[in-house]
Amino acid sequence: MLDESEEIHPLFHGAPSSTEFKKLRKRIVRHTREAIEQYGMIAPGGKWLVCLSGGKDSYTLLAVLYELKWRGLLPVELLACNLDQGQPGFPATVLPEFLQRMGVPHRIEYQDTYSIVMDKVPAGRTYCALCSRLRRGNLYRIAREEGCTAVVLGHHRDDILETFFMNLFHGGRLATMPPKLVNEEGDLFLYRPLAHVAEEDCERFARAMNYPIIPCDLCGSQDGLQRQQVKQILDGWESRSPGRRQVMFRALMNARPSHLLDPKLFDFMGLTTESIKSDANPEGLPKLR
Repeated sequence: MLDESEEIHPLFHGAPSSTEFKKLRKRIVRHTREAIEQYGMIAPGGKWLVCLSGGKDSYTLLAVLYELKWRGLLPVELLACNLDQGQPGFPATVLPEFLQRMGVPHRIEYQDTYSIVMDKVPAGRTYCALCSRLRRGNLYRIAREEGCTAVVLGHHRDDILETFFMNLFHGGRLATMPPKLVNEEGDLFLYRPLAHVAEEDCERFARAMNYPIIPCDLCGSQDGLQRQQVKQILDGWESRSPGRRQVMFRALMNARPSHLLDPKLFDFMGLTTESIKSDANPEGLPKLR
C-alpha cells in the first residue's frame, strides 16, 4: 500500500503490516472509490464536511477519504466535524485531541440537543428519529457556514440494508438511505461514500488501527429498537447462509419496476401485447411515459 513512503497520512501511521490487514484496507478503499464514482459524488471545487461521531464507521470514513485524497483520487477539500450533542458522559476531548494529533482540519460544535430529545420524547419511546433530525439540521448549518458543498456521513452497506428492511416491515414502502441526495433546501448534497462497505470491515479496520472509539449510549442502551430487531434477523440469515447480506444488497441495485406493483413507476394500464411489439425496452416491456 506504499506505506514505506514518509508521505503517508498520519491517520495510517502504525497500520498493521499483515497481509490480512492490507487486503482489508485495499477492499475498503476499492469499495469506497466505486461508490464515489458510481454515484457521481466528485464535483470541481468541492468541499466536504466529513461528519465524525467517534464510532468505528466515521473513523473508517475519515481514513479512507484521506487515503483517496493522498492518492490523487479525491480532488476535494475535507473538513472533519464533530457535533457534541451534550450527552452526559460524552468524552468531549477525545476527538479534538485525535484530529489535532492527526493534522486533520476540523470543527467541533457544541449544541445541547440531548436535553431537547429527553424533554420531547415520551418515556419508553426511542430517541433516534428526533436526535437524527436535530443533528442533521445542525450539520447542514455548519456546512453552509464553512462553505461546504456536501455533508458526508459514515453509513455503510449494512446500515442501508437494515433501513430497507425497516421501511419494508414497519413503513410499508420499498426505500432506504441513498448514497447521494440533495437536501430539501436544494443547496447541499449528502453523500454516503461507504455505501458498498460492510460493517464488519469497518469494525475490523478501526479496531486494527486502534482509533479511540466512542460508543453511543444514548440510543444504544434502549431495548427493543426496530433497527436492532432487523439486525438480529439479518445476522441470523447471514449465519445460516454466508454472503446473504451482499446478495440482498445487490438486489437494491437491480430494481425492475415492471416486476413490482407500483403503477407510478411502471405503466401497467398501458401494457398491451401491441405495445410490447412497438415500444419495447431491454425487458421487452413499455416504459412509464
